[in-house]
Amino acid sequence: MAQNEKDASPVDPLYPTANTSASPESPSQTGSFPRHGAHAATNASASHAAVNRSAAMPKIDGDNQATPGFQSASESDISRSIPAIDPSVTGSRPVVDPNLSGSTSRTPSTTGRRRTANPDAGRASRTAAPAAALRKAISRGTGNLRAQQAAQRGAQPVIVFDKVVKIYPTQAEKPALNRISLQIFPGEFVFLVGHSGSGKSTFIRLLNRELTVTSGNLYVAGENLATIKNWRVPYLRRNIGCVFQDFKLLPNKTCFENVAFGLEVIGKSKHIVRTQVPEVLRLVGLEDKMHKMPDQLSGGEQQRVSIARAIVNRPPLLICDEPTGNLDPQTSLGIMRLLDRINRTGTIVLVATHDREMVDSMRRRVIALENGNLIRDEDRGVYADHE
Repeated sequence: MAQNEKDASPVDPLYPTANTSASPESPSQTGSFPRHGAHAATNASASHAAVNRSAAMPKIDGDNQATPGFQSASESDISRSIPAIDPSVTGSRPVVDPNLSGSTSRTPSTTGRRRTANPDAGRASRTAAPAAALRKAISRGTGNLRAQQAAQRGAQPVIVFDKVVKIYPTQAEKPALNRISLQIFPGEFVFLVGHSGSGKSTFIRLLNRELTVTSGNLYVAGENLATIKNWRVPYLRRNIGCVFQDFKLLPNKTCFENVAFGLEVIGKSKHIVRTQVPEVLRLVGLEDKMHKMPDQLSGGEQQRVSIARAIVNRPPLLICDEPTGNLDPQTSLGIMRLLDRINRTGTIVLVATHDREMVDSMRRRVIALENGNLIRDEDRGVYADHE
């Protein structure tokens, strides 16, 4: 769990340079079994049967597609990525070696795989179709001004909704989201608005893969959440910070321990925890309250602890579900100023809210939902067109 202390370099008070974690390496499998020529020659028929069994067995082919990283265009060129995972470490099915006369099995090696002239040809064929689907989904949104401006800057969307439909089994006749198509680019601050039951919570729960889409495709950092394997979801969520209306702090831990927990669960060293947690608490204005318990803090202070915990791992995407719903107007203003400061470092901030005055005063991008339908998507928008 501990890492070398040299990994912790001097940190920026808001977002230190990210240390991209290395992907797990699969161990080489080079073991071999002795061959007995005389025994093999006298059992030619058995060897021939083994060859047939080997040909009929499905090829072991791990999904080695790396997860493309988030690219956050920021003032300090902060660059982060989702760790690429090598599924070969999760185990594999034994294959039959046709060179043996018996039915002895062995772990796969280069001799048990089909030889190709280009060793990357198999991987390219597996990644070509998803990449083409993503390019097609992005091209559908190139007609709007935002996408054209991003294309001129060479920016690619981090979030792509491509005709996404979500239907709950208990409401089969009323989709929670109905053919939603939109794109969110690096560095954007987005308000998600709509009345209760409009689909905001479903929208957010799809982004962190708490729910799966019924149809359509949803891409986050190039990863299709409609087809992502379950074991890869935790690695995706490490790059998404979440802030909730009811804070969701651990009541038996101090402010420092609540924030540190976000680093401890992903295996960061104690040195990194001791270095980064005080800096993040200073950022949110709670450096003098780090040893207080949650019940000793006000509602606004508890929400600041929640925000500190969400950003301590430097996520390129921050999702806030009604972050000011339980706070007074003055405290809400301080929370939104904090989120705006975080956004200025290049982090995408998505805020689902009912706070009309805050949306109207900040004039950022507004995505409006109604009965599961996208009714408005505008830059420098307001809470509602008319009342």
